Amino acid sequence: MATEPTVDAYIAAQAAFAQPILTHLRGLIRAASPEIGEAIKWGMPFFTYKGQNLCNMAGFKGHVAFGFWHDKVAGKDASRDAMGQFGRIASLTALPADAEIKALVAKAMALIEAGDKPRSGAKDARAPLPLHPAFAAAIQARPAAAAVWAAFPPGKIRDYCEWVGDARSDATRDRRIAQAVEWIAEGKGRNWKYEKR
Repeated sequence: MATEPTVDAYIAAQAAFAQPILTHLRGLIRAASPEIGEAIKWGMPFFTYKGQNLCNMAGFKGHVAFGFWHDKVAGKDASRDAMGQFGRIASLTALPADAEIKALVAKAMALIEAGDKPRSGAKDARAPLPLHPAFAAAIQARPAAAAVWAAFPPGKIRDYCEWVGDARSDATRDRRIAQAVEWIAEGKGRNWKYEKR
């Protein structure tokens, strides 16, 4: 099966620890059916089946994320501590067993074939994250940002709260807050660089 050059390039550009994880996932997914396609969407590799999103994966500085598009597909160890359903994957041994991944791919394909659509806004239905007090104060101090923030959907609010809350030092948190307020005032979500324009 021919691979998508943009996905090849994406994997090649990731950290050395991430490349074998992404390559392994790609192989398992693509082996499920010759009808599975691949593309870069929102800046990360997506796999499609019959023209619909099946699953996606992404490389980050210290981990890989992987998950299925349909809300009815989740592994037995599904996690919410990172994008996707499998948490922060930092090694091949942290992946679910190949048999589990293959079964989940088959389930996702069957849902698409049955015409079962993902629940709209499934990710946004999670409980809201706490808004850091310094972040809240910075938003309120900038009227343009406060107006946009008040109109943001839950998913965009969660993305920013997660980003600020994950900072490991006060200095990093303060830099993220300053950047976030700038982007919010411009009407941008946390992942605006990857959104369709």
